[in-house]
Amino acid sequence: MIRTGRTGRGYALRGAAVVAVVAMAGVTAGCKEQPAAGASAAPSAPAGSSSPADDAKPGGSASPSESAEPEPKEPVEASPKPTATRTTPTADPQGKVLMASGARGEQVRELQARLRQIGHFDRSPTGYYGTVTVAAVQSFQGKRGLARTGKTDTVTWQKLLGMTHEPTAAELNPPATRPVAKPDKRCLTGRVLCISKNSRTLSWMIDGKVVSSMDVRFGSQYTPTREGTFSVYWKSRHHVSSIYHTAMPYAMFFSGGQAVHYSSDFAARGYNGASHGCVNVRDEGKIASLFAQVRTGDKVVVYK
Repeated sequence: MIRTGRTGRGYALRGAAVVAVVAMAGVTAGCKEQPAAGASAAPSAPAGSSSPADDAKPGGSASPSESAEPEPKEPVEASPKPTATRTTPTADPQGKVLMASGARGEQVRELQARLRQIGHFDRSPTGYYGTVTVAAVQSFQGKRGLARTGKTDTVTWQKLLGMTHEPTAAELNPPATRPVAKPDKRCLTGRVLCISKNSRTLSWMIDGKVVSSMDVRFGSQYTPTREGTFSVYWKSRHHVSSIYHTAMPYAMFFSGGQAVHYSSDFAARGYNGASHGCVNVRDEGKIASLFAQVRTGDKVVVYK
């Protein structure tokens, strides 16, 4: 009897321990990781939706009757997968993409010059693949029965090469799209960046002669580009605006924070945008050449 009593008490103690373990497991499973301070809690999943763990179980969780079903003693041979469900990726029918939005360089300039030869690009080549170039490529592709992706793939490029001639130097780097204005009299002596607001052009002049010219745009009515006579006081090849945190490549500062610099937004959108007061240049190749020639102290004239 004493032995039986000890055994009964032992089972009772073991039972109590099991209950305690089960209770502790229930508390742990019910805990949720708290979001970090200031973060909003993730929304609860709607009724009927699968939890992340269900991703590994197509068809949802098994019902109690299914989970109670004993494992088969004999291995079940898996039926072969139908071959129709296995697909092999096919090659892009238009070939490899050579250029797309955001690209820049001499090949982009050639693309634009060739598109201009057959009437699909209505401005001077800029060397930047922006929205205007995408639209021009789409136009060309649509006329030739190709998918209008706006990307220059090998098929599009070969088709374009077959319909155009190799661009000349003048076609690759033509004068400014807009007629160059008659220079202000202040531009006729010395080394001058002669900038006309009316014609929206910049002429690089040395002793009264135009060395190069390019299209430019200016600040909006709320952030106008200052007019007057200034001088280049600082050059910064890879400048980034500390106010607007935007790139200002080939920046040549002439009045406070206002500078002549390349603008990829201008190259992409043209005169649909405006600067915060700077003189934006659309053609990266031209301003790169200009940046190499201009010296600190050279004159800048901004006039209407």
